[in-house]
Amino acid sequence: MAWQYSEKTKQLFMDAVHGKPGTHLGELEDPDGFGEHGSIACGDAMRFTFKVHRHPTDPTGDVITEARYLTFGCTSAIAASEALCTLIEQGGYTPVGALKVSNRDIVEFLGGLPEQKIHCSVMGAEALEAAVFNWAQRRGVNLEALGVDLHMDEQDEGRIVCKCFSLSEPYIKRKIRELGLRTIPEITHAIKAGGACMSCHHAPGGLQDMLDEVWQAADQAGQAPAQVSTLISFAPLDGAGAAETPSTGAPSGEANISPYQFSKKVEHAVSEYIRPMLQSDGGDIEIVDIKDRLVYCRLTGACKGCAKAGQTLALMVEQTLKDTVDERIRVIAV
Repeated sequence: MAWQYSEKTKQLFMDAVHGKPGTHLGELEDPDGFGEHGSIACGDAMRFTFKVHRHPTDPTGDVITEARYLTFGCTSAIAASEALCTLIEQGGYTPVGALKVSNRDIVEFLGGLPEQKIHCSVMGAEALEAAVFNWAQRRGVNLEALGVDLHMDEQDEGRIVCKCFSLSEPYIKRKIRELGLRTIPEITHAIKAGGACMSCHHAPGGLQDMLDEVWQAADQAGQAPAQVSTLISFAPLDGAGAAETPSTGAPSGEANISPYQFSKKVEHAVSEYIRPMLQSDGGDIEIVDIKDRLVYCRLTGACKGCAKAGQTLALMVEQTLKDTVDERIRVIAV
């Protein structure tokens, strides 16, 4: 199935990949704050940078004036990154004040995200936290004294639970509490943990054990469910949602799409979404053949022979086709 996005999400994505003035795709030179979250090897990664107008005497009075991002991910990841930068620049935030921008704010700005793509908004919020931590180190700001705990030591000190995405026990437990995650699918949708090999789902000390531990502790502390923030599942606002066929996951009406119609959808996605991103770096792509849901293609131009060509095909080309055409697509390099 193709993910059903709001019109705002699609427009932000298109504006960003086409480099429309006012968009934020890129990286600032000599930034005042630098942060990263995710891993290209895992499928989604974001680098976030910002510049500030420095207060002459009090670093906590610095105000963010510019924000930029580099995102290796899908339509929703790029749109969510655009939303984050826009919210921060328009808000006139200090770096500490910008921490008020949550993944919920990002999703609301986009007019909703499919439940399975909520993790894209979480990635932006986490990259922002890392950039604020970096700014504080550069400016000598004691975040702890301000009551701000950014949990930057979680990966170093915690046991890795989800090895596919290198997510630690402290991080997963914190997100369970913060986002009110109650089930393993909710964890996967929010932070991707357990979304690959799934071996951490019910292993001792795995996702289910952590859910039980977190919420049993909350119940014992007398925390009622209504006091726990819940992860909002946003439906598309443009009425474009499609019913799914349980056996295949394909949208109703698309299961019997003709090979010609399918190939035209792939060609349109390549022309409108993928090719502009590749051409912005001097590369291009050629579709060699399409058989069932297998798309055979080769990278050309500057992308040909690049050491990261395989990652580009798998994590940018294939993911974009999954998002815009059919989630069952596989891209094969030739």
